[in-house]
Formats: sequence, C-alpha cells, structure tokens
Amino acid sequence: MGIRFKNTILKVSISAISILAAILIGAIIIASVGENVFVAYGFLLRGAFGNARAIGETIVKATPLIFTALAAVFAYRCGMFNLGAEGQFIMGAIAASWISATLLPFGGWLNTLLSMIIGALAGGVWGAIPGLLKAYRGLNEMIVSILLNYVATLFMAFLYSGPLMEKNIPQTVAIFDDVKLTRLIEGSRVHTGIFVAIGVMIVASYFLFKTAKGYQLRVVGLNPTAANVNGLAVKKMMVSAFVVSGMIAGLGGAVELLGSSYRLMAGFGLGFGFDGVAIALIGQLHPIGAGLVAYLFAVLRTGANTMQIATGITTSVVDIVQAVIIIFAVAATAIIALPGVKAIVNRKWKGAEQ
Repeated sequence: MGIRFKNTILKVSISAISILAAILIGAIIIASVGENVFVAYGFLLRGAFGNARAIGETIVKATPLIFTALAAVFAYRCGMFNLGAEGQFIMGAIAASWISATLLPFGGWLNTLLSMIIGALAGGVWGAIPGLLKAYRGLNEMIVSILLNYVATLFMAFLYSGPLMEKNIPQTVAIFDDVKLTRLIEGSRVHTGIFVAIGVMIVASYFLFKTAKGYQLRVVGLNPTAANVNGLAVKKMMVSAFVVSGMIAGLGGAVELLGSSYRLMAGFGLGFGFDGVAIALIGQLHPIGAGLVAYLFAVLRTGANTMQIATGITTSVVDIVQAVIIIFAVAATAIIALPGVKAIVNRKWKGAEQ
C-alpha cells in the first residue's frame, strides 16, 4: 500500500471513530434522562429523511455549511487560518442583494448569475484584507479575520435597518421571484444551489490534489520556509489562498440569499463560519470529506427538531454530539501527528503487510 493510501485510511478512520464515539455519548445522555435511545435516534433520522420535505430541508441546511467548510479547507491547505468565512459569507450576500434587488434593471437567469459572481468577488475582497495583512505586515490572520466578521455583521445590520430597509421593517426588500434559484423538489425548499456547492467541492478537490498550482499551495502550507527557498512566491500564494477562500464563502452567501432567505435580516449567516471551520477539521481538510461532514451536521440539525417534538429531548443533545465529534477528531489528529505515535502506526502498517 502506498503512503498516500495509508494516510487516507487513517484520516477516514479518525473521523468515523470520532462520529461513532460522539453518537454513543449522545445515546448515554439520552438514556440518562430516561428516554429510549433507539426511539430518539429513530425520530432524529425520520426528521432528516422521513419524506421529501425533510430530505430537502436537510440539503438546504447542508448547502451553506459546504461553502464555509470549503473556504476553511482551502485556506488551511496554504497554512492560513481563515476564521472570517462568516464575514465573507455575509459580504457576498450583501453584494448579491444589492446587485439583484437594487442595481440591475433586469431579472431572470442573467441577474441570478451576475449576483452570484459579484457575491463571490465581494467575499474575495473581504478575504484579501487578512491575507494581505498577514503576508506583508505579519499580522495574525485569525484575529484580523474574526474582527472582520463583526464589521460585516454590523455593516449588514446598518443596511437592513437603514438605507436598504423595507418600509419600517428591519430587513431588505426581497429579491424578485424570477431571480430566485429554482426549487428541485416540490413541497420542499431545496434549490439548485446544492449543485453549485457540489461543483465548487469537486473543483477545489481537483485543484488541490491534481494540479501543479494546488501542489505548490499545499507545499507552502506544509513548510513556507522551504517553499520560499525553492523559489515559490509564498506571500502571493498566501494572499491568493485567502482571496479564493473568501470567494468560496462569498459565493455561499449569495447562494443562500438567492435560494433560501431571499433577503437580509437579523441572524443571517450566523454561525456558518465557525461551523465551517469545525467541519473542515473533522473532514480532515479534504474538500470531499468536508462536504460529507457538512451533510452529517445538517442531518443532525434537521432531525433534532423532530426528535425534540416527538420525545421532549432538548436539541442541546445534538449540540453536544457535534461538539464531541469536533473534540475527538481534532484530538485524535493531533495525537496521530506526534512523532512517537507516527512511528508506532508505521510499524503496525508494515507488520500488517508482512
């Protein structure tokens, strides 16, 4: 077996074991409050997969998480910690809302397409700020990107309660019906934005692992000093990684606006950025893995409401399960990376092959 294949198996195993362990802990919590574990989890699955509407709602919840998780993966692969995906997501939605409902004099698919492109560009510009400050001024990109989340959120609040407010209601005017992304399943909210998310996931995976530029970006992430010695433009690649990461998040914000919320209001985009970081880590910083974990999180969240209504078990149990998955996955990855543990694992692999 090749080294890459072994590493893939190990990473998948870490995520799978973390998820199973978290589900077990959730079962223990449910049992401790006197509820039937199988019944509770049965209602959770029914809430996520019980009918076309439930399936659609799960996909709707997964779509923005895929975008913010991919944004985190792309930046992480270049050694950059983008904790500002939420702000980039919001800026993308602001740009899409302004372009779609206010600036463009026409509707239809061209309006939709231009709104998504402008949303992605707005996210890229917002992502360039921490990237430039990190590369050319040495500022901590995590702090800068987190602070920019607050700026974006407050700017959005200023717009939907001020210049772009709909009459006296603190929200923006809804986009036109012919601009909205097409619904895929009758009776549900699932829209074509999921295909955009999957397309970005496939393109990101191909770029990172099948192209020379993607390889160079990963080299910079693994060892920027060695990359610089070997002639790679490290600073430019850092900024580029942040710009692309921001564009992915900004596109996600535009898709969420055009396909689901249709307007800006209080709470839009809340939590998507930090959830995306957690999902990226559980997905072992691989675009496909991040997409699958994003769907798992959506299943848990959609099913949690049905579980609570049917059994009375609080949705906090699902939050605990998600938190435990994150803790186990991150801790296991860190432990496996230790030199002593690596040596033991390699010996086990060699023994198994013999």
